[in-house]
Amino acid sequence: MSADNDLLHPNPWQALRQFTAARIALGRTGASLPTHELLKFGLAHAQARDAVHQPFISEDLASQLADLGLTSITVNSAAPERSTYLRRPDLGRKLSPQSREQLCAWPDKQADVLLVIGDGLSSKAVHRQAIPLVAALLPYLQTLGLSLAPVVLAHQSRVALGDDAGECLQAKAVVILIGERPGLSSPDSLGIYMTWGPNTQRLESERNCISNIRPEGLDYPQAAFKLAWLLEQSFQRRLSGVQLKDESDNPALHGCVSPTYVTEINSSISR
Repeated sequence: MSADNDLLHPNPWQALRQFTAARIALGRTGASLPTHELLKFGLAHAQARDAVHQPFISEDLASQLADLGLTSITVNSAAPERSTYLRRPDLGRKLSPQSREQLCAWPDKQADVLLVIGDGLSSKAVHRQAIPLVAALLPYLQTLGLSLAPVVLAHQSRVALGDDAGECLQAKAVVILIGERPGLSSPDSLGIYMTWGPNTQRLESERNCISNIRPEGLDYPQAAFKLAWLLEQSFQRRLSGVQLKDESDNPALHGCVSPTYVTEINSSISR
């Protein structure tokens, strides 16, 4: 055994590492972390910082949405650039005056659902996860008979910007797909926030959230099913948020989004 290995004290929880990406059972050398674990931590921290600052290339998403047969509109929040966006969360929650005027003047309004794709705190997450998730969601929207407004692609966006866009386009419900705050094991995690009757006075408690959407977390078919279930229930009850609990795992409450249909959609996605 080498001298370096003689200095390393393994952690008795080592076997648990196979079940989680969390930093557990790292071992130690004296009172410090082993060098290789310290280097891995530094790399993860750098990846998280890069995810926050990576530019949002909405043109690529617009092209991929067009391949799915969807039109899109690109907008900006009131935060003019990234440094302001990070310092002023309030500006990311509302559209810029020019973008609000653009959306409010849009001719085709009052769709059932508005999808907003915003960079949030990880454009990397949006670039990797948004299009596969939208592709998994579209068959559910068709089955539920819900019309879709043009997809809004939002730069420098926070969650509440979806309510502003939904108010302009007079959508019955808004769904924003947004990059979540990067973690040290998940710099590319996508979040979903769904609101019934979007307007600029909505509270955080009036939204439903689905988080950690990525292949290593909640995969696309599962996330799309949960969102479809919430949308179905939201349109039936005319509400969202804390009054609408996610009971999509209860087979007695599937409604139109039936287990058989879920199996058929998942099979088509895998093909």
